[in-house]
Parts: sequence; C-alpha cells; structure tokens
Amino acid sequence: MTLKPATQATPRPVRKRFYNDLTFQVLLGMALGVAVGALAPDIGAQLKPLGDVFIRLIQMVVGLIIFCTVTHGIASVRDLGKVGRIAVKAIVYFEVVTTFALVIGLVTINVLKPGVGMHIDPAALHTSADKIHPAANMSFGEFLLNLVPKSAVEAFAQGEILQILVFSVLFACGLASLGDRARPVLDVVHLVSQSLFWVIRVAMKIAPIAAFGAIAFTVAKFGLETLIPLAALVGEFFLTCVLFFVIVLWPIARWSGFSLWKLMRYIREELVLVIGTSSSESVFPQLTAKLTKLGVQESVVGLVLPTAYSFNHDGTCLYFAAVSVFLAQATGTALGWEQQLGLLLVLLVTSKGGAGVAGSAIAVLAMTLAATKTIPVGSIALVLGVHRILSSAFVFTNIAGNCVATLVVGKWEKAVDTERLAEELHVGHRPA
Repeated sequence: MTLKPATQATPRPVRKRFYNDLTFQVLLGMALGVAVGALAPDIGAQLKPLGDVFIRLIQMVVGLIIFCTVTHGIASVRDLGKVGRIAVKAIVYFEVVTTFALVIGLVTINVLKPGVGMHIDPAALHTSADKIHPAANMSFGEFLLNLVPKSAVEAFAQGEILQILVFSVLFACGLASLGDRARPVLDVVHLVSQSLFWVIRVAMKIAPIAAFGAIAFTVAKFGLETLIPLAALVGEFFLTCVLFFVIVLWPIARWSGFSLWKLMRYIREELVLVIGTSSSESVFPQLTAKLTKLGVQESVVGLVLPTAYSFNHDGTCLYFAAVSVFLAQATGTALGWEQQLGLLLVLLVTSKGGAGVAGSAIAVLAMTLAATKTIPVGSIALVLGVHRILSSAFVFTNIAGNCVATLVVGKWEKAVDTERLAEELHVGHRPA
C-alpha cells in the first residue's frame, strides 16, 4: 500500500488583536486628543511638539528615501526612453485629473453657496500676507528656475522635494549609462534605502502619540465652537471630496481593473495618519513600500509617486476652488463664471507653486487671490480657524489620488503584476 505524501497546508496569516492595529491606535490617539483639547485646553495647547517631532522624524529621511527610490528604480531599468515615457504619461494624467478636481470644486461651491449671506467686511480682518512663504510667491519663470538646486546638498538640507527629484533623476540616468559598472553603487543605494525604511518603522510606533498631540493642540487652540460658524463650508468641502472619489477616482480605478475601496483599505493606516497629522510627507515611505508590494515595478513607483507629491494635488485643488469662491461669497465679491474660469486657469498654475513647501496651502491661496485681484486677500483670515480640519480632508484626498495615479500609470506601462495586485488587495496588507 502506497502512502500519499501529506499535502502541506498553507499557513493562515495570524490576525492581530484590534488594539495592536496601528489604525485603531491612531484613531484612539485622535479621540483622546479631542477630549484633552476640549476639556483641558491649557494642556492641549502645549502638546503640539508631539506631532511636530513625528513629522520631523519623517522629514529627516524622506529626501534620502526619494533619492534612493528614484535612483535605484531608474538605474535598474537602464532604458532612459522608458523613463521619459513614464514621466510624460504621469504629467498628462496629473493635469487632466487636477482639472476635473477644480471643476468639481467650483460647481459644488456655486450650487451650495455656504458663504452667501455672511456679509463680512474684509477691512475688519487681519491679513496673513506677511506670513506667505517666499517659495510659494513666485512667478512661473522662478518656479522653473527653482526646479534646479544650486547644489545637491542644499536641496537635501532644505527638503525641497522637486529639487531632490530632479537631481535623483539626473544621477540615476548617469548610473544607467554606466551599465554593469554601476552595480556596486546600486547595491549601496539599496542597502541605504533598507536602513531608512527601518527608521520609518521605528518612527511609526509613535504615530498614535503624534496624532494625539496634533489634534489636542488644534482643538485647544481654536476650540470646538470655531467649527459652528463655518460648519457649512466644512460640510460642503467634505461632500466635494466624496464627489471627487465617486465621480473621478472610482471610475478611473474601475477602468484600470482594481477596486478603489480595497486600495483604500490596503493603505488605511496611512490615510488615518494623515487625518491626524495633516502631513502627506509623513506617509511617503510607507506608501512607497506598499505600492511596490502590490506588484508595481520599482521604476514606476520611484518616479511616479514622488512626482505626484509635487504635481498631483487633487485634494488641494478642491480646497483652492472651494475656499476661493467661499471667500468671494462671504465678502460679497461679485464673481461671474468668466472670472471663475480665469480663476481655474490661475489655480492650475499656482497649485504647483507650493510644491515641496510643507503646509503651503494658505500661502498659495493668498498668492492666487492676489493674482486674481478680485477677492480680498485679507479675507483668508476667515478660514484660518477651520483650515486644519479642511487640510485633513484634502491631504487624505491627495494621498488616495497619488496611489491611484501610480497604479494607473503602472497599468499603462504594463509594469504591474496583476495577479499579485489582486491577491494583495483581496487579502489586505499584512505587516512583515
């Protein structure tokens, strides 16, 4: 009698207890932060450094991670024609989708009209023009010039994402031209990137504490009551973001052959984290690792995702469109459709002007209003109290849009392992 060899059962993934899940921990930290900020504002106002330390830990390595990812991805391909093709496709995609975002933002704010009837006198408001970041207030020529760093060291020291990206692409192309002689350098770059991701994994352990401190400070500083006068704007903007997901991102994902819902579930920890920190930089390394694990080729992730961080501001464009028209409504500024179309064209340019400048949305908004010469710049003070709430929504939208963009461009390039993508999205992210 012949015994059949026993088939080895596939081990089922061990499910973590709910309290060990980072998403739960971040949500708990945010809930405790709201409670502390509301009940003990004196304490909550002192907790801002908790969030700032976490963001600085990420910012400390994000430039090097972009360099390592882009360099290793492009130099490993050794096909500079493919690199150029990916870049062109990505830029075209970014411009089309951000245009749709601006149109949705303008239509929704004009239909709901949350600012009509406020009758705000802009002369009574304090202008924030003196706080505009110099890098956000630049002409198109200066923007092009600012793409190229005076030195590579300066770009890394100042955390200029666009400049780091330009240097990384040029350096990677130089390595690709060397062929096999570049292999030792690529091995070193790969080892450095692995070390940096270890730093990120350690930093993520304090993410719940960071979210707790950031939310506690926000509530303590501005108070829960600050949401009441501007609740209509907050509700309108949240609805606008939902419409963008339903009208734009969901059809794109479906057409590209993957589930938007499953993708958002896969990156849920990063999405929840940016709600607490309002910083997209805080999740860049994690998204790079997860998109690669989904089966997207390293060359595509290394080029498209950093570029998306600079050019694909879906949520920020929704914010600019909604807040600009809201301020016009609140101050009684006449703004016809012709002027709003002009505003849309200006926003397409100015939304890129703050790329690489952390927290530049208010600064770029001020620059946009100054460029239109119709909406009072001083009226920006109206939205300062709820800007943090709005920024959580548009950074959330930016992150989701950037991940969709990376997968779509990867699909166009046939650079996605579709079987692996389907399996990973079906099972969900499993920490190593």
